[in-house]
Amino acid sequence: MTAWRENSGGMAAFERVMSQCERRVLRIALRLLNNPHDAQDAAQEVFLRLYQHLGSLDETRGYEAWLYRVTVNVCHDIARSRRHSVELADLPEPAAPQPDAYHDAERAQQREIVRRGLRRLGEKERAALVLRDVEGLSTREVAGILGSSENTVRSQVSTARLKLRDFTGRLLRRRS
Repeated sequence: MTAWRENSGGMAAFERVMSQCERRVLRIALRLLNNPHDAQDAAQEVFLRLYQHLGSLDETRGYEAWLYRVTVNVCHDIARSRRHSVELADLPEPAAPQPDAYHDAERAQQREIVRRGLRRLGEKERAALVLRDVEGLSTREVAGILGSSENTVRSQVSTARLKLRDFTGRLLRRRS
């Protein structure tokens, strides 16, 4: 019997998983929803579901893919229920402030271009791109999380990258 199923060890296992994954779940939710309040709601729902399903999870098979799949699904549900567009949130700022104001302005402009480009992607393309390129998960992991084949994920990521590149190119040509 694993710690997931033991009453005394269940809470300890839950707390361990939550402490290990809380920041990543919140970061994914924030990037998918671009709203701190919605992301916080999503993270709470994800961990509520984890707690509710502790008894049915097999600790030996790993919980991360399940947790990220639930995160993506909860974010899709929140986006649909709140009827706002899902977009990528700001990437975290560096811990130490940059002394170069020009560099800061350039980074902010790049983030805005990426954010605007990601708004143009479909939900599935955006989720695949965020999980693969931003979170650094493998194609196999993303396929498991999204419930699709690896070929589908490769196609979604490739299409999303092309759309972002085209959008960025058009935007920069207009500014020139």
